[in-house]
Amino acid sequence: MSRPAFRRASLLMIALAAASPWALAQSTAAKPSASPAAAAPLNWPTKPVKIIVGFPAGSSPDLTARTFAEPLSKALGQPVIVENKVGAGGNIGADAVAKSRDDHTIGLMINGNMTIAKMLNPAVPYDPLKDLAPLSLIGTSPLVLTAPVSQPGVPATADAREFFVAARNGGDKWSYGTPGVGTVGHIGTELLKSRSNINPVHVPYPGYPQVATAMLGGQLQMALMPPALAQAQIRAGKLRAIGVTSAGRSPLAPDLPSLAEAGIRGFNLEIWNAFAAPATMPKPVQAKLAAVISEIARSEDVRSKLFQQGWQVAGTSPEGLANRIKADTSLLGGVIAMRGIKVE
Repeated sequence: MSRPAFRRASLLMIALAAASPWALAQSTAAKPSASPAAAAPLNWPTKPVKIIVGFPAGSSPDLTARTFAEPLSKALGQPVIVENKVGAGGNIGADAVAKSRDDHTIGLMINGNMTIAKMLNPAVPYDPLKDLAPLSLIGTSPLVLTAPVSQPGVPATADAREFFVAARNGGDKWSYGTPGVGTVGHIGTELLKSRSNINPVHVPYPGYPQVATAMLGGQLQMALMPPALAQAQIRAGKLRAIGVTSAGRSPLAPDLPSLAEAGIRGFNLEIWNAFAAPATMPKPVQAKLAAVISEIARSEDVRSKLFQQGWQVAGTSPEGLANRIKADTSLLGGVIAMRGIKVE
């Protein structure tokens, strides 16, 4: 055999060997493969899971957390304990969640704790946008613009448009009540003032029951109130509903018009609650929790219970909650900056 022919044969044998299954297998084995640990089932939780609520027992956030406790325990195979750490509008509880490092603590919070807390008060010891990991938006609810049944300057048969005409004429002689400076009721009414050209004066109270009492006594002309509380007074004929703050009519109060129907454009305000974890919690644990919580929220039994508590169920992904946080931080943060609202 000539030397060129020998070279051609050698090259052919090398090519065939390189293309053999054995060679391909060796080539594949040489590539980095997924770690067996990455494919293994997540060994979590390994002890009881704690839900921190920054509000007292019997409050709306507390009721929501306890609605989830049993089904969450069944899904995770560990006890789920609800712990109330009350104070500072829920921020004490939110701070406890943010600083937890046991990887078994989460929190049920309202929107203020997860959006504007530090904007309202720079002394708040946690940063909601950095220290909390969104898990799932649980429920949303509009507020109801509520007023006394009878008040000077407002015809007894006045519709929403006529009510706003009366409010504009009333100027700063009118007042509105909220459960405190920096609450969604406060910031939301300041937003409403900017969108409707009304100018009532803010009067803070300890809570919504006191706001309702003040309206019944004629000390207040209006207030943004949660539907469950407002509707009880409305059905009793003690207060009147002007409209809801959502973009359209709400399933929680289908008989009530939206403020958009009264000509107030670009006004969409809702209160909400959500589950969050410490930002330091491992991502796989966050993902597992988010998936389980979202599924529980959308189950028929829990959905029904949340609706009775005054929530329209969302049960979103972490991304859905993150988007809502971003939108509300921008909207409410703009009002805080424009009105110079601060909480001491």
